[in-house]
Amino acid sequence: MPSSIMAEDIYTGEDILLTDDNERELYEHFRFVADKGQTLLRVDKFLVTRMENASRNRIQQAAEAGCILVNGKPVKSNYRVKPLDVVSIVMDRPRYECEIIAQDIPLDIVYEDNDVLVVNKPAGLVVHPGHGNYSGTLVNALAWHFRDTPDYDVSDPRLGLVHRIDKDTSGLLVIAKTPEAKTHLGLQFFNKTTQRKYVAMVWGAMENDEGRIEGHIGRSLKDRLQMTVFPNGDYGKSAVTHYRTIERLGYVSVVECVLETGRTHQIRVHMKHIGHTLFNDERYGGDQILRGTTFAKYRQFVQNCFDICPRQALHAKTLGFKHPRTGQDMFFDTEIPTDMTNLIERWRQYISSREIDEE
Repeated sequence: MPSSIMAEDIYTGEDILLTDDNERELYEHFRFVADKGQTLLRVDKFLVTRMENASRNRIQQAAEAGCILVNGKPVKSNYRVKPLDVVSIVMDRPRYECEIIAQDIPLDIVYEDNDVLVVNKPAGLVVHPGHGNYSGTLVNALAWHFRDTPDYDVSDPRLGLVHRIDKDTSGLLVIAKTPEAKTHLGLQFFNKTTQRKYVAMVWGAMENDEGRIEGHIGRSLKDRLQMTVFPNGDYGKSAVTHYRTIERLGYVSVVECVLETGRTHQIRVHMKHIGHTLFNDERYGGDQILRGTTFAKYRQFVQNCFDICPRQALHAKTLGFKHPRTGQDMFFDTEIPTDMTNLIERWRQYISSREIDEE
């Protein structure tokens, strides 16, 4: 680990980023271990002497954002470093192990000006490089889109994505083109003042027209690839999802979800928790027939539906925020993608034909 880093490498509150389904997640980029003879020293002073061109003010901002950790726990800038303390600096994304390659990947641009870019991400597109996906991501597409924009460095954590959605979730994302834009947008997400609605198809007939789901969400103790609900709040973080039933289609339902909080896989986990797993959500068991009959004809129908929409049926349909420079209210609404509309229509036809057969 290098003993010094550039000031622009520090993650601060200007760079708040939310993860899949908008949970904030941070990754360690740099680490310093205090010597055995270290005298008590404020952590901001400790770091400013070890980082090239780092201002004390920026380090203090990083501490206020919870992005300076000592022995794994966030500390304020007045924390006094002790001998053998491990001081970490965390950022909003994994370390890029190689240069981001600009790739000509089509972008569905909904809106763009000098401050922000809003895109409608298709299902199947990974947002950030990492974990073996170092190409073919949305960040690679952004590098191509901004290849002739000298002020936009795709590797600069002060720019870029302000939030994320899962690879197999489609929908709206906003990208900050300036540090000031990321500051304002990040705080809006952090303070939950943005407007976002998701549309999903779930297994089962919803009992209520609308409802509220509450339960701490954390990584499963049995399967680290899954998140789960801890009803007693012993683990995880508090999470609240509001839902409204849009349409009941026999063994499935179409719902609208609004997140009061933002946790990894929140909609997917909360809907499963109340017995309504997202349709074709492989990670959470929605790619199995969870409702319906045992007839071969029905099983084939469901398999055809899986083929029509070969991913979890979840779309980030709307996005609203205040423009970071003008303060103007911005609101964007997208059409539900073709795979989901075809899926919904197929279930409508199935229910309609079943009703006719029963007459």
